[in-house]
Amino acid sequence: MYSLFYLPLDFRSLGHVKVARHAQLGRTLPWVVAALLAVGSGGLWWYKTHPVDSPSGVTTIPGTPPVAGTGNRRFGGGNNVQPVSIQLVRRQDIRASVNAIGSITASNTAVIHAQVSGVLQSLHFKEGQQVKAGQLLAQIDPRAFQATVNQAEGSLARDKAQRDNAKIDLARYRDLLAKDAIPKQQLDTQEALVRQLDGTVKVDQAAVESASLQLSYAHVTAPISGRVGLKQADLGNVVQPGDASGIVSITQTRPIAMVFAVPATYLTQINAGLKINQSMEVQAWDRFGKTQLAAGRVASIDNAIDPTTDTIKIKALFANADDALFPNQSVSASLQLATLSQVLTVPQAAVLRGSQGYYVYVVNPDNSVNTKVVKPGTVDGGWMAVEGDLQSGDKVVIDGTDRLREGAKVEVIEPDSKPGAKAGKQGGGSKRSSKNASAPASSPAQ
Repeated sequence: MYSLFYLPLDFRSLGHVKVARHAQLGRTLPWVVAALLAVGSGGLWWYKTHPVDSPSGVTTIPGTPPVAGTGNRRFGGGNNVQPVSIQLVRRQDIRASVNAIGSITASNTAVIHAQVSGVLQSLHFKEGQQVKAGQLLAQIDPRAFQATVNQAEGSLARDKAQRDNAKIDLARYRDLLAKDAIPKQQLDTQEALVRQLDGTVKVDQAAVESASLQLSYAHVTAPISGRVGLKQADLGNVVQPGDASGIVSITQTRPIAMVFAVPATYLTQINAGLKINQSMEVQAWDRFGKTQLAAGRVASIDNAIDPTTDTIKIKALFANADDALFPNQSVSASLQLATLSQVLTVPQAAVLRGSQGYYVYVVNPDNSVNTKVVKPGTVDGGWMAVEGDLQSGDKVVIDGTDRLREGAKVEVIEPDSKPGAKAGKQGGGSKRSSKNASAPASSPAQ
């Protein structure tokens, strides 16, 4: 009876709790919905009444039509007028050249060895300096060689005195023989003695010269002019002629040579220029082809074509007065073969390639563009010789071509010297800055 009495009471209490919760939720939900609607309406009103900056930097008000000429001009916004940079077609001389990779080599290289054994007393050069032929480089202890010279000179003086005395006796014997005071055999013996002493004196003179030469070897001098390297012997060391590294090395860098290989197809032009003593210019550029290091002339060519690469080696000489080139340096070489006079040229950046071949965009007087097919030629310093339906003075697009189509309208702009500068005011004849617009960079002849 107790269980039947209490179970109904528990279910009734749970039902009252659920009813109370539903009633509370019913009273709260309308207020929450009303608050969310109020916040959304306020945000929409703020968005419509406040200006917003567009990515192009032009202020617009949402919900209003775009103003002509505004929007992101670089990406075809607004009236689809594309900003471009141009340069004029012109006639000029173009150098026809061939490029290659060259290696700088010294005109002459000498390793300075000691020619006599001795203690190295002093060095008379600074590592890396330019020296002249005959300049003193090092001094070896000369005392032993000086003593040998003194000994040889003493022997020479002694034998000369004996020879001179024998000559006096010979003259006396001739007078006595004329008076029949002595036999002729005695005269003949004296003459033989004089000749013998003459030979002895010559031997002594040679000994003196040899000893003097050994003494001179103690003074180490430069055999050629050039730049000295790092020293290979220190003061106080005993140097010998058999030392592998020697005392120092000298490389002749004024002038300096460059060896490079070009395709054998150019051999006829190169030979023709050498036969008439034509000055064929060679330019040395850094590895990236950005900076010209030196200019020289072709000196000679190899006597055979390399069959593995079908190239011919060429040697050029450079004055190298500023020491811009070093032995074993790898450089880009540009050999000028000929000069094309007053040919039609366009900036290399203006020439594009498509399904119709090579072409350029030409800006018409009404600021529209159309494509013209060209035949590319030699490139020199960022300018390319072309053949096609172009005239000197035509405007060709050099920047912004990726957004152009046939007949598109363009606005000519100029590159801004200040990076990141904003576009100027709009209006007829105004100049605008372009981050991508730039003049073609100068480069070595291709």
